[in-house]
Amino acid sequence: MSLVVTGTIGIDTVYTPDGQHREGVLGGSCAYFAAAASAYGPVQLVAAVGDDFPDEHRHTLSQFTNINTAGLETRTGSKTFRWGGKYLDNMDHRETLYTELGVLEEAPPQVPDAYRGAACVFLANSHPAVQADMLAQFEHPALVVADTMDLWINIARDDLESLLGKVDGLVLNYDEAELFTGHQNPVTAGKKLLEYGPVFVVIKKGEHGCILVHRDGLSALPAYPTETVVDPTGAGDTFAGGMMAYLADQLQLGAIDDPTSFDAIRRSLAHGTIIASFTIETFSLERLSALNPVMIEARYDEFAKMMHLQ
Repeated sequence: MSLVVTGTIGIDTVYTPDGQHREGVLGGSCAYFAAAASAYGPVQLVAAVGDDFPDEHRHTLSQFTNINTAGLETRTGSKTFRWGGKYLDNMDHRETLYTELGVLEEAPPQVPDAYRGAACVFLANSHPAVQADMLAQFEHPALVVADTMDLWINIARDDLESLLGKVDGLVLNYDEAELFTGHQNPVTAGKKLLEYGPVFVVIKKGEHGCILVHRDGLSALPAYPTETVVDPTGAGDTFAGGMMAYLADQLQLGAIDDPTSFDAIRRSLAHGTIIASFTIETFSLERLSALNPVMIEARYDEFAKMMHLQ
């Protein structure tokens, strides 16, 4: 059962409250998602970069042996998406210093023919019309989940509402859920979002974990109590990567029949939580590149005991 992520590959500059910073590191939703998902099995990415994309970043992606980059387009004469941000003392909030869209202002990449039969598709954050166009290129996926952000809620709401009628799940943060629905209570907001079509909504609350609002029930998970928080960039994307990769793996093994079921999604969130807890311990993909299955399983077992999942 194949897993595909569509989104961005970028070059980030990040400043943290303790005075640390990194310039020109590998970032973007596809990079973080794929790195996390690769811990569970194969993942195929669809994204575009310019000819200024550093060789060292290509090498970093190649170190994750389960990431298939055949869908990564390199465009001659174009510039790679770049983002710079500064985290505030409360690291759930950050200030964007600059955004250079580069290839994101151009036509989105095409989904390779070999990817179109994918069982699981994650539409990482981009314009909802682009996400819908991407989704239309797949044949009959068993699971489709989308991410979004406040910008699209503000400027492309009609497109976003249309997209929600075509996906099984939506992942967004607490502030975005409130902005979309006008409800501060995340459960109320989640239930409102279900009215647009998804089977489930996952509302991320940063250090306070996440809430699952599903047609068949509710669940809440805390964040893993990580001692070292260096850089939260990409935590949401890696959370989604762990979640989706677990579901794709369970489908492949025949352990689940319906990847949208309440129990399957609830369990997948624990895997997303664990992967995200590693991501925030360093900058970029540094921590994820050093992971092995034993480390992930040990942290998951600890979390499962805390949550009585076993």
